[in-house]
Amino acid sequence: MAVTRQDAWSTDDDLILAEVTLRHIREGGTQLGAFEEVGERIGRTAAACGFRWNSCVRKKYEAAIQIAKSQRQKRNQQKKQLAANRQMAVISTLGEDEAGYDKHDSVFEESLSIDAVIRFLRQWKATVQEYSRKTRGLEKELKEKDEELERLRSENERLLKEVNNVQTDYRVVNDDYKALIQIMDRARKMALLVEEDDNNKPRFKMDANGNLERIE
Repeated sequence: MAVTRQDAWSTDDDLILAEVTLRHIREGGTQLGAFEEVGERIGRTAAACGFRWNSCVRKKYEAAIQIAKSQRQKRNQQKKQLAANRQMAVISTLGEDEAGYDKHDSVFEESLSIDAVIRFLRQWKATVQEYSRKTRGLEKELKEKDEELERLRSENERLLKEVNNVQTDYRVVNDDYKALIQIMDRARKMALLVEEDDNNKPRFKMDANGNLERIE
């Protein structure tokens, strides 16, 4: 049973969601099936995966979605063509064994079947080449995204180091400031004590006869 999580979606989560959903589109599956598969893999509900896909991830993969739909269409066409070829082969066999077709008709059916196979193989070759070209494009795009992600990680590490250095400098300056405040406080107290001592000392003045007289 999938567990609902409240933490933010990571880049890997989005990538898994995109890969699985595109595979289901390409193979003719449903998006609901894709969301359920993703939910089991990353521990989220299918509803959360569907909301994330429609609100954020889908916009980044519009081109890939169109490619997947094109691949699904070609896959369906190939299945239909293969089924038609098989039906043609069955008809040819029945015509030879049961319907009493003559030799000329059998050769005609055989040549027609071979032509269909040749056309199918040519179409398949073109399809494979197109898939290969688009796959290389997606691989290149994925590589660029990986490089960008690595650059951002390096930048994040550099910024974290700068933050740590700033915090260390702040602590040093703060400690120095506290020490300075303590020194100034002690100096102020000492100045008050000295002033008080000066006020308590006796004072004298000389009278008209040259004698010292204490001043109260």
